[in-house]
Amino acid sequence: MTRERDDATSAVDDSDAAADSSPAADLHVHTTASDGVLTVPELPAVARDGGVDVVAVTDHDRIHPELDAPVTTRDGVTIVRGIELRVDAGDQRLDLLGYGVGATESILSLTRRIQENRKRRGAEIVARVEERLGVDLDVELRDGIGRPNIARAIDESDAPYDYDGAFEHLIGNGGPCYVERYVPSFSAGVDALRDSCAVVGLAHPFRYPDPESALARARELDAVERYYPYGGASADREDGALVDEVAQDAALLRLGGSDAHDRTLGVTGPPRSAFEPFAARLSGV
Repeated sequence: MTRERDDATSAVDDSDAAADSSPAADLHVHTTASDGVLTVPELPAVARDGGVDVVAVTDHDRIHPELDAPVTTRDGVTIVRGIELRVDAGDQRLDLLGYGVGATESILSLTRRIQENRKRRGAEIVARVEERLGVDLDVELRDGIGRPNIARAIDESDAPYDYDGAFEHLIGNGGPCYVERYVPSFSAGVDALRDSCAVVGLAHPFRYPDPESALARARELDAVERYYPYGGASADREDGALVDEVAQDAALLRLGGSDAHDRTLGVTGPPRSAFEPFAARLSGV
């Protein structure tokens, strides 16, 4: 009987450990409001397919216009209204994630300025590509437009480039059709996010030229993206230990998500032990 109880206890412990290592949420998802392909009505079913029942919509430099509250529930899935905001930290550009966004004038005025610039920039990139290649691109110059939208249009046109080739040969940084865009300063971005969001964090620290400098900036925030599928690899990479060290030292929440621009959610995200403190921060919004 003792051995049976030990075996049963071990099985329960293993089950608990597996459950805690599974993503409790996907807190980094893009939709058609920026450069993703998912719509809000599709989110609940796609989230369940990915094994999560909490999703944060973090479109680029934009609050999703179809989400009318910082946290909502649709078809049994909790949707956190968020944003991914690019900022200029001086030595490099960083992406900040805001969660539980309220519609304050500070964030609305900042995102309006960014979106107007995005549309002007998108029109100029499209014009350069069309002139260079002699093709017509079917691109809607709307709020949320980004280079991925233009790359998809290039892929679907008569141009001799697919999606990746469009970035490599035409619209990538330094490419012949690239156009610079307006990016607010780190301090301006943080101020607007702090005024409007329950939680502000640093996205994917190891995607920047200087990750250690990026993590130093994270110390000024509430959270850092610890769980992220860099290059399709596991979120549990060796660099995660550095994030854990910074998070512990600066009392940061450890968050994460798939950064989905497609219909695949739940690739990674915070386990239950990391998600619960985040959920507690959101409970008051």
